[in-house]
Amino acid sequence: MDTFDARLLNIIQQNNRLTNEQLSEMVGLSPTACQRRLKRFRENGIIAADIAVISPEAIGRRMTMIVQVSLEHEQPEHLDRFKKVMLSFPEVMQCYYVTGSSDFILILTAIDMKDYEGFTRRVFFNNPNIQHFITNVVIDHVKTGLTIPVLASEDF
Repeated sequence: MDTFDARLLNIIQQNNRLTNEQLSEMVGLSPTACQRRLKRFRENGIIAADIAVISPEAIGRRMTMIVQVSLEHEQPEHLDRFKKVMLSFPEVMQCYYVTGSSDFILILTAIDMKDYEGFTRRVFFNNPNIQHFITNVVIDHVKTGLTIPVLASEDF
């Protein structure tokens, strides 16, 4: 990962709709070199996805919750089953298997409290392996993003 790679990755995390010509001017490489590097990043899984980030509020999902979930049993088959269930619910934006006082941290959206209550009934209360869950309702989105600071190899 050289300085050009790092610069390119940092730029496209902010706006991946820039043309190769625009990237070329910003990075200091030719448009073709930028295109080749982006292709390599995608093939190697460095760029995991090219997605649109949608504002939940703009589509009526005004509530964001951070939920800590503790399981009764933590054997691999129970963990895998919970992970699979979380993948099936579109309102779950992020799901992390973590260390600490909980087993999983979820970030999810809901239309309102009634919608969230329905989710908890379907997902948590109907699952005998859920020991307990703690919900934090987000009051203000101070910073939301998926960007990762990228450094060139010589910078670390």
